[in-house]
Amino acid sequence: MSLRTALLLPLSALGLAGTALAGEDCPALLDHELPRLHSDETVRLCEFAGRPVLMVNTASYCGFTGQFRGLEALWQEKQDAGLVVIGFPSDDFNQEDADEAVTAEVCFINYGVTFTMLAHSSVARGELNPVFAELERQGAMLPRWNFHKYVIDRSGQVHAEFGSRTTPEDPELRAAILAVIVNGTDATPGR
Repeated sequence: MSLRTALLLPLSALGLAGTALAGEDCPALLDHELPRLHSDETVRLCEFAGRPVLMVNTASYCGFTGQFRGLEALWQEKQDAGLVVIGFPSDDFNQEDADEAVTAEVCFINYGVTFTMLAHSSVARGELNPVFAELERQGAMLPRWNFHKYVIDRSGQVHAEFGSRTTPEDPELRAAILAVIVNGTDATPGR
């Protein structure tokens, strides 16, 4: 089967229909339950174990906020290949509204975001949310600004990371995502 064919098949055809690969434990990076943005619901990140993930810290009033469009397009394009996109709104750089209802409006109404968005949390300073604390433990750089991107492989390890200026359309980011979709945990990490 060609790479192109494999990427176009639904997950069930590749034997990946479940949210986690059989027999795998939840990796430390995903072993958390966090509140969903402007909701009473929580998200069990372990549900994404065994899948490639793109994690992005976000803010509503940043010059990079328009990247929501590209992130949503990327999610729409690659979700059937298993990609999960998770947004982490944060006011660590003083560019997020204190009211989660406003953040939700920016994401869901203004930009049409349908990928997973979590509640406000700290990602770069102070008491980090547990996901970003684990990213740092793995040796990843904490965000220096909004829209820092982490490509996570199927085993829950950082495969690559990209700064704010790297757009969702960037060929290097897309290559890193493709590597973790196709190669799973066999991809050579690059930072």
